[in-house]
Amino acid sequence: MNTVVDTARRQKREYTDGADRPLGSYLATMAVYALSAGTVALLARRRGRAPSIGAGDLALMTITTHKLSRLIAKDPVTSPLRAPFTRYSGTAELSEEVRGKGIRHAVGELITCPFCTGQWVATAYAAGLVFAPDATRLAGATMTAVAGSDWLQLAYARLQQAAED
Repeated sequence: MNTVVDTARRQKREYTDGADRPLGSYLATMAVYALSAGTVALLARRRGRAPSIGAGDLALMTITTHKLSRLIAKDPVTSPLRAPFTRYSGTAELSEEVRGKGIRHAVGELITCPFCTGQWVATAYAAGLVFAPDATRLAGATMTAVAGSDWLQLAYARLQQAAED
């Protein structure tokens, strides 16, 4: 066992070159994700619920994942969820610096990155399609409408700005 631990420590030293990178916490985060996804898959199989994701569901899932990931990672209204793991740094789009060490740092990196959060959101959405498809599609349609509205708001502002120039 000591050989495994020693090898892991040596690999971390060689990888980080002195930088403070919470590799063990990243590993724990990946394990939680794998355990969660595996549990959902096992429960779905035991209950005989085979996932059926058509093109329409995939489109809703894609747009919902994009919108919800950005909402979680960047929106001011969700900053209380990120506050224990981040520090506000005030820029045009909400930007926060990850703080802490170990698992706190790893979670902070996860919840401030819409790309990272997207994996978890998409997995939760897929589980929703298996266990509560109607409610999941309703939530997906709502988030998709909000994402569409965001783009229309941006286009409107751009057109307004062009008309003033």
